[in-house]
Amino acid sequence: MKGKFLILPMLFFASIANAANYRAAMVADMDTGRVLYSENATDLNYPASLTKIMTLYLTFDALEHGRLHLDDYLIVSNAAANAEPVKLGIPAGSKISVEDAIKAVAVHSANDVARVLAENLKGGKEGSFASLMTRVAREIGLSKTNFENSSGLPDDDHLSTARDIALVSLAVYKHFPQYWKYFGIKSWTYGGKTYTNGNRLLATYPGCDGMKTGYTNKSKYSLVATAKRGDKHLMAVVLGAENKDVRAAVSAKLLDKGFDMLAENPAPKMIVRETPVTAPVDTAPKAAPVYDSVQSVNTFAGAYHAATNHVPSAVAQSGPGVQFGAFSSRESASKMIATVKNATGATPIIETAPNGLFRVRVYGLSESAAQSLKTKASASGIDCYVFH
Repeated sequence: MKGKFLILPMLFFASIANAANYRAAMVADMDTGRVLYSENATDLNYPASLTKIMTLYLTFDALEHGRLHLDDYLIVSNAAANAEPVKLGIPAGSKISVEDAIKAVAVHSANDVARVLAENLKGGKEGSFASLMTRVAREIGLSKTNFENSSGLPDDDHLSTARDIALVSLAVYKHFPQYWKYFGIKSWTYGGKTYTNGNRLLATYPGCDGMKTGYTNKSKYSLVATAKRGDKHLMAVVLGAENKDVRAAVSAKLLDKGFDMLAENPAPKMIVRETPVTAPVDTAPKAAPVYDSVQSVNTFAGAYHAATNHVPSAVAQSGPGVQFGAFSSRESASKMIATVKNATGATPIIETAPNGLFRVRVYGLSESAAQSLKTKASASGIDCYVFH
């Protein structure tokens, strides 16, 4: 299947292509990784503030591993305070909580706060954080992305693709479902001022639950938008639209057509395969793999012990573990358990995540056992990551 996409006949999306000017587009099933439509998805583009999806991915990873806490306070540097707009405008020397910083980036796309997160996560140097972003991007499977900063402010070497943006968005959804809610906040009040999310589909498209907008003069208008209908969850990515109306309209049409296709053809023969994902981020650099097809982050490894499909006891939840995915329905999670058992001979459990997703996990492993499990799963082409 390498090098192939599941692409609908172009006539199916003709109304989208004829409706507006944009550079790249795609729509995918967030549970299966199935690509429903792809247009110029591997062409290099400027990601603008879609960059912040990766900044938040690394922030969530730090929260998951205890390096940050939502009620921690971060110091604003001179460099962060002087970031170009759009920004929150917090003065140098002041502090902002981690949770408010997440909201400022997710809702208002604040460039100054993105830099605050970057500097606090990587020794006070945004450049070091950008290098980390690129390395983790490779581990997730983003084969063409290079980050030069945490915000997406203009830089000729700061590049990505629609496919890569979809992958990091899926990684957030699969690896950190407890934080997915931040991408669906319609408005947020801070310092007596209310900020409205630029993703207008949150207010206008039924079932829209996220995710992120982007704009610079070079990138034009971009949007990642996600939506749920029943047990189906789709993601649309639009890059380089000529204005806000275009990016919203194209995204809505992509989602509409995608849901229609799932209703007509729920079980296609061509399904894009999955790839390993490496987390946490504090690991030694690895050679960047090359991927020729859109690949998802939703196939996950099993455990070394059998368990029932129930949340384990508090004792069993202590220590490191391995997460094997997050799914919109228990049925999808159960299917993954069967797949894992066939591939590894082990059986993970299903756990209800805070946002209603069903996580497939194993708890109570030693660090070495968790890493061994992850290695074994990755060697079989099954995706997973270690949590603490």
